[in-house]
Amino acid sequence: MAARFEVRHQPAQGYHFVLIATNGQVIATSQHYETHRSCLNGIDSVKRNADAPVQDTTDNAGSSS
Repeated sequence: MAARFEVRHQPAQGYHFVLIATNGQVIATSQHYETHRSCLNGIDSVKRNADAPVQDTTDNAGSSS
Protein backbone atom coordinates (compact mmCIF):
# COMPACT_ATOMS: atom_id res chain seq x y z
CA MET A 1 0.00 0.00 0.00
CA ALA A 2 1.30 3.48 -0.88
CA ALA A 3 1.34 6.44 1.47
CA ARG A 4 -1.86 8.46 1.34
CA PHE A 5 -3.46 11.73 2.33
CA GLU A 6 -6.65 11.49 4.39
CA VAL A 7 -9.07 14.43 4.73
CA ARG A 8 -10.79 14.69 8.10
CA HIS A 9 -13.58 16.93 9.39
CA GLN A 10 -14.16 18.12 12.93
CA PRO A 11 -17.30 20.12 13.72
CA ALA A 12 -16.52 23.71 14.77
CA GLN A 13 -12.87 23.26 13.70
CA GLY A 14 -13.18 22.58 9.99
CA TYR A 15 -11.14 20.29 7.80
CA HIS A 16 -7.57 19.08 8.02
CA PHE A 17 -5.51 16.38 6.40
CA VAL A 18 -3.06 13.81 7.62
CA LEU A 19 -0.34 12.07 5.64
CA ILE A 20 -0.31 8.37 6.42
CA ALA A 21 2.80 6.27 5.73
CA THR A 22 2.75 2.83 4.17
CA ASN A 23 2.85 1.28 7.65
CA GLY A 24 -0.36 3.10 8.65
CA GLN A 25 1.32 5.66 10.92
CA VAL A 26 0.41 9.35 10.70
CA ILE A 27 3.58 11.19 9.71
CA ALA A 28 2.20 14.70 9.16
CA THR A 29 -0.87 16.69 10.16
CA SER A 30 -2.01 19.94 8.57
CA GLN A 31 -3.51 23.10 9.93
CA HIS A 32 -7.30 23.38 10.01
CA TYR A 33 -9.07 24.80 6.96
CA GLU A 34 -12.53 26.36 6.87
CA THR A 35 -13.60 24.57 3.69
CA HIS A 36 -13.14 21.17 2.13
CA ARG A 37 -11.85 22.81 -1.07
CA SER A 38 -9.15 24.77 0.80
CA CYS A 39 -8.07 21.54 2.52
CA LEU A 40 -7.69 19.84 -0.87
CA ASN A 41 -5.71 22.87 -2.06
CA GLY A 42 -3.42 22.40 0.95
CA ILE A 43 -2.77 18.80 -0.10
CA ASP A 44 -1.98 19.97 -3.64
CA SER A 45 0.45 22.53 -2.22
CA VAL A 46 2.29 19.89 -0.20
CA LYS A 47 2.53 17.66 -3.27
CA ARG A 48 3.98 20.51 -5.36
CA ASN A 49 6.42 21.73 -2.72
CA ALA A 50 7.46 18.47 -1.04
CA ASP A 51 10.88 18.49 -2.70
CA ALA A 52 12.17 21.15 -0.31
CA PRO A 53 15.37 21.50 1.71
CA VAL A 54 15.39 20.88 5.47
CA GLN A 55 16.08 23.91 7.66
CA ASP A 56 16.87 22.79 11.21
CA THR A 57 16.59 25.74 13.57
CA THR A 58 17.13 23.70 16.74
CA ASP A 59 20.27 23.92 18.82
CA ASN A 60 21.80 20.47 18.58
CA ALA A 61 25.11 21.37 20.21
CA GLY A 62 24.56 18.80 22.96
CA SER A 63 23.19 16.15 20.64
CA SER A 64 25.11 12.98 19.91
CA SER A 65 23.61 12.62 16.43
